[in-house]
Amino acid sequence: MDQRPVRDRTGRGVRALARRLLGRVEGDSPTPRRSNPDAVVDCAVYVNGRREPGQPHYADAYARTRHGRDAFVWLGLHDPGPAVLAAVGQTFGLDELTVEQALADGHRPTVQRHGPVTLLVLRTAGYVEHDELTDTSEVIDTGDVMVLLGDRFAITVRHGAAGALRSVRADIERRPALLAAGPWAVAYAVCARMVDSYLEVAGHVERDLERVEEAVFARDRSADIQHIYQLKREVVEFKRAVLPLQAPMRTLLEPDGPPRSLHRWFVDVDGRLSRAVDRVAAYDDLLTSIVQSRLAQLAVEQNNDMRKIAAWAAIAATQTGIAGIYGMNFDHMPELAWRYGYAGALTLMAAAALFLYRLFRRSGWL
Repeated sequence: MDQRPVRDRTGRGVRALARRLLGRVEGDSPTPRRSNPDAVVDCAVYVNGRREPGQPHYADAYARTRHGRDAFVWLGLHDPGPAVLAAVGQTFGLDELTVEQALADGHRPTVQRHGPVTLLVLRTAGYVEHDELTDTSEVIDTGDVMVLLGDRFAITVRHGAAGALRSVRADIERRPALLAAGPWAVAYAVCARMVDSYLEVAGHVERDLERVEEAVFARDRSADIQHIYQLKREVVEFKRAVLPLQAPMRTLLEPDGPPRSLHRWFVDVDGRLSRAVDRVAAYDDLLTSIVQSRLAQLAVEQNNDMRKIAAWAAIAATQTGIAGIYGMNFDHMPELAWRYGYAGALTLMAAAALFLYRLFRRSGWL
């Protein structure tokens, strides 16, 4: 039996293997690995709730999720530019409107569905430390974060300095059972962190309110109305970030929302959000009352000042009247020939001034 064809095939396989090994020895380098743009904070693939090693390019990560069950990619972006978002939208199949919404900031909290993609918008809030409250103090720094959810991806787009999500990712990665629920687990983690930040900021604002309230009702009343107005503006901005989230959160509790396994977690977030809303609304009402009280105090202080001015004006008018009469230089005036007429006029003026002063003092005008 002729064995030559078998030897030929074996020889070709050996030579091919040798060429591959030789190429590696001579320094042939593999295709260079793509790197994520600067706007990408983190990118990871999760399988059954556990993170796969490495930080691949978002396109490669999304391609890997298509070949495995219970796998999805979480892409985190911070202030991305139009080019980055356009490339991300093309990779993940986002429509043009979704990309435009993710590019702009300043949106109100909302939940929108664009085909298979769900867009969740939340406002971020962070407390700005300050030594004392002034008429230009920045008390609360706000921004927004958008969560784009698909079958195999979760994309978080954050605008502004507040609301960093690194700790959110680290916390939920320690809970693989929860993260195994898929992209909606990311939405829950982001919502929970935003609501917790609202409660934290509310605690700091409460201390500012206590200091303002003490200054307004103190004996010296050192509170400046402009400082109170500035805190009022900051609380109103905080209120616009927190209160509108109630409607989207209720939408997430509907049957066609997140998976049933996450329903009780979103119910917990909704309960904490209600507490935050109540506290912020109470702070807004309290500040309104403080502003009205301070304005009433200013009105009373101005009224007191006007009464003092009027009292001193009356005292001065008496002296002016007496001096004016004796300054008319008529020929026939009382006491013109009296030796002590000049001293008598001064005595009369002093007596009238003292009488009026004691009268105004007793009535509380001075």
